[in-house]
Formats: sequence, C-alpha cells, structure tokens
Amino acid sequence: MSGRLRVWQDMEKEREALQTWKQRVEQELDRVMAFWMEHSHDQEHGGFFTCLGRDGQVYDDLKYVWLQGRQVWMYCRLYRKLERFRSPALLDSAKAGGEFLLRYARVAPPGKKCAFVLTRDGRPVKVQRTVFSECFYTMAMNELWRVTGEARYQKEAVEMMDQIVYWVREDPLGLGRPRLPGAPASESMAVPMMLLNLVDQLGEADEELAGNYAELGDWCARRILQHVQRDGQAVLENVSEDGEELSGCLGRHQNPGHALEAGWFLLRHAIRKGDPKLRAHVISKFLLLPFRSGWDPDHGGLFYFQDADGLCPTQLEWAMKLWWPHSEAMIAFLMGYSDSGDPALLRLFYQVAEYTFRQFRDPEYGEWFGYLNQEGKVALTIKGGPFKGCFHVPRCLAMCEEMLGALLSRLAPGSLPAVSPAQQGAK
Repeated sequence: MSGRLRVWQDMEKEREALQTWKQRVEQELDRVMAFWMEHSHDQEHGGFFTCLGRDGQVYDDLKYVWLQGRQVWMYCRLYRKLERFRSPALLDSAKAGGEFLLRYARVAPPGKKCAFVLTRDGRPVKVQRTVFSECFYTMAMNELWRVTGEARYQKEAVEMMDQIVYWVREDPLGLGRPRLPGAPASESMAVPMMLLNLVDQLGEADEELAGNYAELGDWCARRILQHVQRDGQAVLENVSEDGEELSGCLGRHQNPGHALEAGWFLLRHAIRKGDPKLRAHVISKFLLLPFRSGWDPDHGGLFYFQDADGLCPTQLEWAMKLWWPHSEAMIAFLMGYSDSGDPALLRLFYQVAEYTFRQFRDPEYGEWFGYLNQEGKVALTIKGGPFKGCFHVPRCLAMCEEMLGALLSRLAPGSLPAVSPAQQGAK
C-alpha cells in the first residue's frame, strides 16, 4: 500500500470516528437540555429547581445561587452559539432566572456579597465565605447582556467582577472570612482558575475589556502554574501564597478533575496569547499528568481525590467517580488535540468519552447520574442537587460538539489528499 493511500485511509477513518462522536454528542445534548427544560423551571417565582430526582421530580425547592447563575449562563450560551436552541422559550427562561438573581441573590444590597442558598421565593438561607456564587452571577449577567443587548446586565457583570477581583487581590475581609493565627496562608487552585475563566468570559469579542483584564489573566495563569510541584511531577490543589508545598493532608491533596479543568482554561489563555511553549507545558502538566495519576486502572474513570504520596485520602468520597471531572476531561483532551494534533490526546478523549457515556448517562429518563462508586455503579440516583445543576454536562457536550464540528471541517472530503484509481489498487 502506498504511503499516500495509507494517509488517505487514516484520515477517512478519523473523519468517520469524529462524525460518529459528533452525532452522539449532539443527540445527548438535546436529551440533557430537554430534561432541564421540562423539570427545572419555577413558573411561579422564576429561577430554577436543581434538586431533581432521577425522573425529574423536585425533592427540595431550595435554590443555590451558583447553580442559578450557571443555568442562566448555559441557556444563554446555547441560545447564542447553537441555532437549534435559539427559541423564545429558552431565552424567556434565562431572563426569568436572571431577574430572579437580580432581585434576590445579594444578601444586603447594595453590597455585592451573594447568598449561597435561597428559599424558593428568594429569602437568603446561607452564605459561603467564598467568591463562587459571585463568579457565576457575573457569568450569567454577561451572557444575558450578550443575547439581549440590555446594558444593565453588563453593568452588573462588570461591577461584580471588580468586587471579586478586590476580594481576591486586595482585601478578603468582606467575604466574612476571619484570619486565624493557626491557619496556613494557602491558596486553592479553584480561585485563580475561576478568575481566569471570568477573564475569558468578559473579554470575548470585547477588545476594551480584554485589554483591561490582560494583566489579571496573566496573574491568574501564574498562580495556577505554581500548583505544579515536586519537580513537575504533581499538580497540587493547595499551595502556600508564595507557591510552596504545604505540609500535611492539605498540601498533598490532589483533585484530577480540577487540574484538567484548569488545563483547558490555561490552554485557551495560551492560545489567545499565541504562546506555543505555554501550550505544550499545559498539555504535559495539566492534561497528561493528572490523567495518568488519576485514572483508575482497575475499574476505569477518574478518582475524585488523591494523595500525592499515595496515602489514603481523608475524604470519604475520594474513590468515587463524579460527573464533572469526566466532563472536564472530555473538553480538555479534545481541545488539546484540536490545538496540537497529537493523536494520543484524541485517543484519551475517546477513552474518557466511552467510559462517561457508558457509566453516567441515563438512557431511560435523560441527563446523567452524578455520583458513582469506584466500580462505576450508581451511588446516588439524583440528577441534581446543591452541587450538580444544568452546567457541567451541557457545557461539555456543547463545547465538544463545536470542537468536533471544527475538526470535521478540516477533514471534509474535499480536503483529503487526492488518490488515483491506480493508487487505490496499489498494494
């Protein structure tokens, strides 16, 4: 067989595999969104129910602000990016969710601190001393502005972003978190990676804001990169404020899913900056490294938590398989392959996607189970709760659909190298 024919056949085989996965992903996204659109809308008070059982039954009507923001963002993003979701009903539901957040999310207006949990009708129940409710509030408002053009949403997004940056980089006292003498001065990777995601969100197609946040994006990237420790052999979830390894369980703690999610955030940052060295480093340390350490060789799937020294983690759920790390891994490996062309990354995408679709998706009622035991059996039948809502699964599917479509465009039949009849018959 000639070398040219072999190349043509390999490309055709790759195109067929990508097309198969694109169809699977599209169909699954439609099923997942149908589940949330049927079961989660609160027609009386606005916003969304997220505590949903396997069949969509509401088992608790508490509303978690970060999940409200995520669902508003997801609806708007789908409306903006995918033609088949451009329906008035979806936009109306997103706007109703956004207005619910505007009315009730902040605990003591005009202060910016958001509640973590609200009652169904919007009364605050609980506040967390973190910035994550505010981060997803910001994402929701920015996407609402993008699809409606209403300036008040963007004003809210930018003002909240300024407050978040102040809390993170200047003074965290407004979060209500006291400085205790015995607490280590540590930094979780979740904070700079979330800020980097916001930089990407607000700067999209906005040169002015992208310029305003350029230094912040570089700062976030540096903070995330310092979580690569032990001579480049481990990504640690927590480090000291000056980038050193911490002692004890806190310092040895690893979260493979977070590392992979940070990886694709960093990869997008590196692509925007046109930095090939950073892109290669990110693929090596934030995609391949956490996957190699985090993949369960016996049962498949990614462990939830690990200890860098191989000791038993203290978290009871450490060996479980959760929906969101696998969603992030699918995005990360497909993005890594799209950027680098390394076939090893495409094989890892297939490996993770096959496991994820086989173990997490519910063919009977739709959506994905969130919590499996180590062997991959369903541990909790709920489809949503305080931490799982309409976000990680549809975001993963929508992004993968977009990337698979772009890859297929590169491999369209007209782009394949021509092979003559003689070459087709060559041995």
